[in-house]
Amino acid sequence: MASIPQKLLSVPSLLAHILIIPAFYLFFVLIYRPSWMIDMLDMHADMMIFNLLMLMCIVLGILCASRIPVTCVRKRLNLRWLHYILWSLTEIGIITAFSALYLTLMNNYLLGEVVTSYFGTLGWTAAMTGSILLYPYTLLGFIFTLLQKPEETVQEDELVRFQDSTGQLKLVLASSAIVYVEASTNYVIIKYTEGERLRDYQLRNSMKAIEPLLAKHGITRCQRSYFINPKHVTALRKDKEGVILAELDTAALQERNLTSSALRIIPVSPRYYDELSKML
Repeated sequence: MASIPQKLLSVPSLLAHILIIPAFYLFFVLIYRPSWMIDMLDMHADMMIFNLLMLMCIVLGILCASRIPVTCVRKRLNLRWLHYILWSLTEIGIITAFSALYLTLMNNYLLGEVVTSYFGTLGWTAAMTGSILLYPYTLLGFIFTLLQKPEETVQEDELVRFQDSTGQLKLVLASSAIVYVEASTNYVIIKYTEGERLRDYQLRNSMKAIEPLLAKHGITRCQRSYFINPKHVTALRKDKEGVILAELDTAALQERNLTSSALRIIPVSPRYYDELSKML
């Protein structure tokens, strides 16, 4: 089963779920006023509005407790649709359980004795919450799936095939996804974008060995320890000491909380400056 769109785990999705779902719950009951729900919530004591607001608070609280932690760690997750559906159904189940508990305790409190069983209320509450909440859950899932940008098709000649020092294929990337390559002892670190994330891959090879491959795809050496993709360079500038620096668009990625490890500037040797500036 395919992975869910990252938009479903975004902050806008979080806000939409914790605001729209409780509001939909409230307004559905107030507008349509199904008789069996009104009788359950009224409790023959004009408690309908109060109980409805309390149930809305239960929905809001459980959504916050469930959605906020997942949104915070979304960059480490790879949820598939089955996982997301089970997660949503679990949320509805927990909402049902706590709503039934509240209604049972409130009804027994008003009557002054235990006349309502929890499991009897649970059945009614399951029908009530399930029939109402499935609508906003489905609608929000559909909306944020449509908002997800489709992945661009990569042509074969745009793919960069990285091999290790033994000639084994280790990584295949679109040339536009590569941000820069950095030397690291007996390895090279390939920093690249994947969807809305920035990742790195440690390849056992030398800068000299992969230079012809990168040059073929327009990724040029800018310093002894770096290759850089001109498509990700936003500007070339000199610092106070006269060192030439290439500013990268990874700063924009960091502002979107997609990475905190990528360099924002790469040093450029004077011997490579003219060639790099012509490629911008």
